[in-house]
Amino acid sequence: MQAERALELVLPWPSKDLSPNARVHWRRKAEATALGRQLGAVRAYEAGWKGMKLPPGRLHLWLDFYQAPGKALPDDDNMIRRFKPYRDGIAQVLGIDDRRFVIHPYVHDERRAGGQVVVRITGGPAAAGHSTTGERT
Repeated sequence: MQAERALELVLPWPSKDLSPNARVHWRRKAEATALGRQLGAVRAYEAGWKGMKLPPGRLHLWLDFYQAPGKALPDDDNMIRRFKPYRDGIAQVLGIDDRRFVIHPYVHDERRAGGQVVVRITGGPAAAGHSTTGERT
């Protein structure tokens, strides 16, 4: 990866309509999905990620979720599903298939106004489960 550009960005808390537990009309969910994908792409583009040279193979996608004050903490599998449109938008800007990502979600106890998701991407042999010598870890 290009060292001069850190692969980190901050996104708003994903829509509750994207939750697998949400009982919303399909059109409302589709609109939330489209908006999330667009927002993920725009933020990645604004961060300078378009045309970024990435290492071959798998990439670590570190997701730090910070819920808004006064709200119940969700579980990590719910947040992975809610984050999917952001992930698709980010992968689109990077010009990669999102299957390359190895997800590392963490729902923090710390609260942040409005809620937010801090996204970091790292890569290299460790992302594929291999040591730097090529051995399986």
